Amino acid sequence: MALLPILTAPDPRLKKKSKPVDAVDDALRRLMDDMLETMYAAPGIGLAAPQVGVLKRLVVLDIDREEVKTGPLFLVNPEIVEASDEDATYEEGCLSVPEHYSDVARPAKVRVRYLDRDGKQQEMACEGLLATCVQHEIDHLDGILFIDHISALKRNMILRKLLKARKEKEREAAEGKPVAKAKESVPAL
Repeated sequence: MALLPILTAPDPRLKKKSKPVDAVDDALRRLMDDMLETMYAAPGIGLAAPQVGVLKRLVVLDIDREEVKTGPLFLVNPEIVEASDEDATYEEGCLSVPEHYSDVARPAKVRVRYLDRDGKQQEMACEGLLATCVQHEIDHLDGILFIDHISALKRNMILRKLLKARKEKEREAAEGKPVAKAKESVPAL
């Protein structure tokens, strides 16, 4: 397994729509394992393939908490087939939008259809954090970031800060200075 670089906004690759996966094979399972290892190391609770520069409809998740035990989930070609009319609001973060968080309202419950790690079709009912995480990651597959769900003013402010931070890291790297690690934070989606 290998750690993969995570793209950060405003990288234009994050805004592209992913293509469906043709077959679940050993190469795709290796990618899933690498994505899972990358997500845990970040630390995060969800990661979509576009976030590591792969434009395939693939998501890995693990939202294990004291009250919810899912273990790692692998969703290939996920699609929401049903969504509740009731919304729930969660403070979302994202590995591609580091150190920024905002409240986002999404359907409180969804039913998702997908292929599992073995290529078998599955359906799963999701609510709470799992529903939010699944929707957040599926958004990535369509080139949508959580900041696209917030006001333009706040989104632009976050993007300017991310661009400034990226330019500062590039300048420091060019000067041979050690690159500072991001401060520890709560796991992001």
